[in-house]
Amino acid sequence: MAPKEVDVVVVGAGLSGLTAATEVQRAGLSCAVLEDMDRVGGKTLSIPASSQGGLAELGAAWLNDTNQFYMYALARKFGFELEIQRHKGLNLFEDSKGKTHSIEYGKEYLNDEEFFEDLAKQAELTHLVHPELSQHAMKHDKMSFAEYARQFSSKAELIADDIAKTLLGVQAKDISALYMFNYTKSGTGLDNILSDLKDGGQYMRNRHGNQNFSVRLANDLKPDTVHLSAPVTKIEQHGKGSCTVTTLTGHKVSCKRVIISIPTSLYHRIQFIPALPETKKNLSDTTALGFYGKVIIVYEYPWWRQAGLSGIFSSVNGPICCSRDTCIVEDHQYSITCMVTADAGKDWSKLPPVQKHELAMSQFNAAFCTQVEKIPDPLNVIVHDWSEEPWIRGAPSPTMPPGLMTSDAGKSLRDPFGDIHFAGTETAIIWKGYMEGAVRAGIRGAGEVIDLLVPESGRRKLKSFL
Repeated sequence: MAPKEVDVVVVGAGLSGLTAATEVQRAGLSCAVLEDMDRVGGKTLSIPASSQGGLAELGAAWLNDTNQFYMYALARKFGFELEIQRHKGLNLFEDSKGKTHSIEYGKEYLNDEEFFEDLAKQAELTHLVHPELSQHAMKHDKMSFAEYARQFSSKAELIADDIAKTLLGVQAKDISALYMFNYTKSGTGLDNILSDLKDGGQYMRNRHGNQNFSVRLANDLKPDTVHLSAPVTKIEQHGKGSCTVTTLTGHKVSCKRVIISIPTSLYHRIQFIPALPETKKNLSDTTALGFYGKVIIVYEYPWWRQAGLSGIFSSVNGPICCSRDTCIVEDHQYSITCMVTADAGKDWSKLPPVQKHELAMSQFNAAFCTQVEKIPDPLNVIVHDWSEEPWIRGAPSPTMPPGLMTSDAGKSLRDPFGDIHFAGTETAIIWKGYMEGAVRAGIRGAGEVIDLLVPESGRRKLKSFL
């Protein structure tokens, strides 16, 4: 059971919350982390791939060793071995008529150079910290990402949908153009956020499983800090640095400050006394998690490599949106991970488990059979639907529809409310929506609390625990 009184309560034991707790304790403050689920890690989840060995990533899967500084530093701190994402062979693309095409890696079947050039330019011009101050911010926020792309060509609109579905689990019509510009800049630019190469968002994978980042962070905290299966149901602010946090079981923890690291779209699950300001309530009501599922197909050997294929498959039809080779050869783990996203994913999610499996495998086999005479039977097929996780309900992070980012609600994203601070990955400035963003947001949230609770003379002159 959690202690009855601490300096700081952190809500959520994902990367953001555990990072915040680590920083808080390093500053000499007492802390309790209250987690809804029976595990740490949030939207990272690593499980055995098959009896043959290795791990499968059901959630966040990639990092890099350059512009994702904090994740790479953590990997080195914990001694994790990193695998460079494979980027050779032919990619497969399924068009709107169901026909599969093979394309050399690095080339795109769908391309509109003018659209890509302008998207990169708009992202670069967008104000990173305050997107509402960007040139033409109101105009770009009022239009959807789909409407923006439509100005270039019908092909550009298909590309925009592919980008939105792959990165965020939503259709291009569901997010504002300004939000996409800012999200792209947050990922250090269009070239990097879409790339599997050096500096890219999909450059490296962790052989030891990304959930183990959170496991190791939790283990390094003081004993009796992290409390699982402890959903927070109420947060009361009494004024003058006094709060009471109540869990589903009725257990109460008194504290001076609270750091919330759950998605904005789930704030409504907590009763706030006094109530959240209208800006925060609107933010919670209007932001939405994308639909994201994974189908991980594990084989005895990497037959697609022998056939000169990259393992990359993309489709405008669904349910599979895209795939990647996720082998770890040293562990005899040979897999292709397929992402099921956005509207097609929502339809797929409504099916019984057997039909989910059959539909995804049918699409996968039909595409790869155009290049391979016979696909061997898999050792294992892992199907995971993040919308079915009761305390998560989607992935990778909340998105903003047209009109929200420039509104008072959108501007309030990182604003504290009294003695409550907010630190989910969507509040990050760099790599929001990614593991890197989660860690950065946790450091920022903890920093706000430390600045208020620890006298300047007593603060350690360290940027972070890394």
